[in-house]
Amino acid sequence: MKNYDLYELASRNLRESVLRNGLTTAGIAVGVASLVAMISLGVGLQALAGRHLSHSGLFDTVAVSTFRESRGEPPEGRRAESQTGEPRILDEDARQQILKLPNVIEAEPEIRFLAEVRYGDHPLVSSISGLAASARDNESFDKMQGGFFSGPAAREAILRKEFAQQLNESAPASVIGQNLVLRYAERQPLSEAKKEQGAGNSQRQNDDDYGFTVVRREETLRIIGIIDSEPFGGMRATSRSNVFIPNQLAEELNILQATDVPGALRTANSKRTYTTLMARVSNPSSVQAVEDAIRKMGFRPFSILDASQGLRRFFTVLDLFLGIFGSLALAVASLGIINTLVMAVLERRREIGILKAVGASDGDVEKLFFAEAGAMGFVGGILGIALGAAIGSAINVGTKIYLRNHDLPAETVWSAPPWLLAGAIEFAVLVSLASGVYPARKAARLDPVQALRYE
Repeated sequence: MKNYDLYELASRNLRESVLRNGLTTAGIAVGVASLVAMISLGVGLQALAGRHLSHSGLFDTVAVSTFRESRGEPPEGRRAESQTGEPRILDEDARQQILKLPNVIEAEPEIRFLAEVRYGDHPLVSSISGLAASARDNESFDKMQGGFFSGPAAREAILRKEFAQQLNESAPASVIGQNLVLRYAERQPLSEAKKEQGAGNSQRQNDDDYGFTVVRREETLRIIGIIDSEPFGGMRATSRSNVFIPNQLAEELNILQATDVPGALRTANSKRTYTTLMARVSNPSSVQAVEDAIRKMGFRPFSILDASQGLRRFFTVLDLFLGIFGSLALAVASLGIINTLVMAVLERRREIGILKAVGASDGDVEKLFFAEAGAMGFVGGILGIALGAAIGSAINVGTKIYLRNHDLPAETVWSAPPWLLAGAIEFAVLVSLASGVYPARKAARLDPVQALRYE
C-alpha cells in the first residue's frame, strides 16, 4: 500500500467518527497542555532565580581568602596543593597575581569598618563599607535616589535609607547633596612615625618597621545617593553597612580594620594584609577555571556557584516531578486512544477483511492504525501547546497583577523554551503511537474470511 493511499484512508476514517476522534484528540491536547504548563512553570521559576542572582553580581565573583582565615584546615589531599608549611599571606602581591589570571577583570578587597559619622549636630557611630566601581551594575542601585559615585576615589558617600532617616527623619531624601564628616582611625606604619621623631637605635628601628600606629583622621564626604536594599543581596560582609564609599578611596585613606592586628602578628613586614579579596570574572562560565587557578596559588576560593549546586539540584528535581504530574493527564489520554482504536477495529472488521482480500498485508493494516493514532497525537500536541501557552500567559498576567497590588515589581514566572514545545509534540506523537500498538496488532491478526463474514 502506497503512503498516499495510507494517509487518504486514515484521514477518511478519522473524519467518519469526528465526535469520538475529536474527544480523544481533546484528551491528548489537555494532557500536553498540562505537561507544557507545569514544566514551563519550573523553567520560568529557574530563569527568574537565575536572573536575580546574575543581576545581583554574585555569579561572576570569586571570594578569595587564606586557609588560616577559613574555618578548619584544608581537606586532606589538598594540603600539599594549597600550602607548604605556613599558609600564604593574602597581601598586595597576591592581589596582583590574581589580577594577572585569565578572565579576571577586578580584584578588590572587602573593606568594612566602624567610624563616627557626623551630619550637622548628629554624631553617630556606624559601619562603613567600600564599593568597587563595578557595583554600579548591581540591582540594588537600579532604583536608587540620586546617583552612583562619580569616580573610583571620589569623596562621596551613598547611604542606606534607614540611616538617612536617622539623619533626617522628616525628609530623608533632603540629605542628598549635603556633606557629612567621617572620623576614622588611620593605620600608619611605625617607620613613618620614627622619621618624624628621629629617635631609637638601629635594632629598634628594624622592629618598628614591622608594626604600625593609629592616627585619628577626618574626611568630608558629599552624600550623592540613597538605596533601599543591601547591595549584593546582603550576601557579602560589606553589604551590611549604612554608609558606602568608593573602594579605592577607602584604600587611600588607609583605614584601620579589625584584621590589621592579627595580620601584623603574622607578617614580617608592615604591608597590609586582606581578609578577603573579591575577584570579578569576565564571564560566569570562567568562574570554575579561576577558582582552580586560585586554589593552586595556595588560597581558598569560593563562589556562589558552589553554593548554588543544591539550588540547581532542587530545580532539577522540581522539573522532574512537574513533568511526571503533567504526564499523568497524557497517560489518561493514551487510554482514550486505545479505547477509540479498539472500537474502530470492532466496527471496521469488514473493511479490514476487504483490504486483506485485495492484497493488503498485515503490515499495511498496522500502518493504517498507526497513522490514525499518530495523526491524533500530532493534532492533539499542537492544540495542547496552544492551550498550554494560553494557560501560561494567564499565569504571567495574574502574577504581575498580584505583585503590583503588593507594591512589588512585575515578574515573568512562566516561560516555554522552543525545545519544550517541539518536545511536547514529539512526546504526544510517541505516546499516541505506543497506544496504537495493541489495536493495530489486533486488526492485523484478523482472519480476512471471518472479517468478511462479520455483519
